[in-house]
Amino acid sequence: MAATDANAPLPDIPSVERTFREVNDVTLHVVSAGDPADPVVVLLHGFPEFWYGWSEYIKGFVQADYRVLVPDQRGYNRSEKPDGVQPYRVGTLAEDIVALLATEPCDSAHLIGHDWGGTVAWHVALRSPESVDRLGIINMPHPTVFTEALQSNPKQRQKSQYIFAFQQPNTPEKRVKQTNFDTWVSVMNGPSKPGAFSTTDFERYRQAWAEPGAPTAMLNWYRALGEYGIEPPRTQVESPTVLLWGENDQALIPELAPKSMGFCTDSDLEQFPDATHWITHEYPDRVSELLLEHLKR
Repeated sequence: MAATDANAPLPDIPSVERTFREVNDVTLHVVSAGDPADPVVVLLHGFPEFWYGWSEYIKGFVQADYRVLVPDQRGYNRSEKPDGVQPYRVGTLAEDIVALLATEPCDSAHLIGHDWGGTVAWHVALRSPESVDRLGIINMPHPTVFTEALQSNPKQRQKSQYIFAFQQPNTPEKRVKQTNFDTWVSVMNGPSKPGAFSTTDFERYRQAWAEPGAPTAMLNWYRALGEYGIEPPRTQVESPTVLLWGENDQALIPELAPKSMGFCTDSDLEQFPDATHWITHEYPDRVSELLLEHLKR
């Protein structure tokens, strides 16, 4: 893959660049910016986004003197898409990020993740705590809290029916491609605050989703969840953690947020009563402000 390949333009920052990095036996497309000598912040996207979901945040973090890495996680956009379900186990996804840090001159980094990116960030903090300085999670509960809710809370099970539907082989990706990804657009645009996404945004998302093999690889994250689970090797998070939570999340019940705090040694919870799952797009200025405050403490 050539370094010029792109489905979205880079932010207007002098130091920004895109690279392809060999990590954990896959090639990841990574957008980076900032001085390599500055503390590293890794921004992890969720489903069905790609690095572009963080594009509005990169400049602010660089101006605050951070080195920013924003990967397309495995299976997404321009990153490699291994065949099968097993390569998308959450432990492997976490190993990708630890290996990504090894491509930079740093021993550890701040991790910030939204949705599935939050799950990966939780797991890096739980599996490789020495790699994580501070943790920022956005609308994704602690893995143990989520597992318990899926098993015992009827309300959460109802909200998570799509996860069970995604377990079918071939059918979900076939259907979404037949409609030019209108379903995924609706998942993002339907519940979110008006103006959170633009027409241009969805043109870029559709291009990323249309990458060969991407729909199946993206859905294989959910299939690996169904087959292998997400229970981490330990439950207590030692890294200082901030959890930002849009209370009108269409996929997650609000009580998961305070329960997650019980598994963190040092934590803050910031709740947004009017925000949905797409809080990063609805309130980018406030989200960025809170994350930077957390990193500077």
